[in-house]
Amino acid sequence: MRLVTYRHTIEDAARLGVIQGDDIVDVQRFGASQGIELPASMLAFIDLGPSAVRRLQALLDAVAGNWLPGTSVPGTNVQLLAPIPRPRKNIFGIGLNYVEHVAESSRTLDTSKDLPKEPVIFSKPPTTVIGPGEPIRHNAKITQQMDWEVELAAIIGRRAVAVTPEQALSYVFGYSVMIDISARDCRRAGQWIYSKGQDTYGPFGPCIVTADEIPDPQNLDLWLTVNGEVKQSSNTRHMLFKVNELVADISAGITLEPGDIIATGTPEGVGAGRSPQEWLHPGDTVVAHVAQIGELTHPVIAV
Repeated sequence: MRLVTYRHTIEDAARLGVIQGDDIVDVQRFGASQGIELPASMLAFIDLGPSAVRRLQALLDAVAGNWLPGTSVPGTNVQLLAPIPRPRKNIFGIGLNYVEHVAESSRTLDTSKDLPKEPVIFSKPPTTVIGPGEPIRHNAKITQQMDWEVELAAIIGRRAVAVTPEQALSYVFGYSVMIDISARDCRRAGQWIYSKGQDTYGPFGPCIVTADEIPDPQNLDLWLTVNGEVKQSSNTRHMLFKVNELVADISAGITLEPGDIIATGTPEGVGAGRSPQEWLHPGDTVVAHVAQIGELTHPVIAV
């Protein structure tokens, strides 16, 4: 199932939808047409638990595309927003989680050349999140080294406390795409949150694909282009710490809750690792893609 948060007109509130062919079916309105109460937001739907996906899919299958008037809209007629426009708390970011990225970072960012023995965790505030097509804001007064990182995002579906790696994937609601924008010259005494956490530094979307459709998150191609030129191209099988290991590691000390987002790290090819180094500037366009999920396109603008 491919779930989105959308707006039909600029005046409309954000609503939960499910992609069905070329249409977006409004989950709350569709439920009402079937005599069932369903929520209008992504977080409220995730809160219902894993059974909600199965129940919604059964309803969709029963109708088989014969949507009642007012329950669906052509996908071309809506604006997609970030699937979770305002996360409840900070995004869990994972640094140095691909072997070649560890190597390139050690050459240019003063990080260790040794592979991490445990996940490197930082956070991005909810205010970093923007949806498909929204501009990434480049503030030249703050940074001259804006960088890109394509990442698979895992969204937690139920409360996880000290789960084992064997259990961990059952706590994942679904997967999406995130671009971890970084201001490399804004790291402060080894702390990354100002570098990673500025407004618009978390492009996210275009949808959440539920976990039942991606049983193996460790075999997904991902790539990123800047102005049409490929900068990153890899596969999630090259992660040092797999999605299940990340969920287990974080939940060992921090309770993961429904709707929490883990950005699972980026492969090699970031601007800081290039020779000469490359950075994003106003006028650039960034496109990020993860197989089986979709892609994000974002312009960079001056502020």
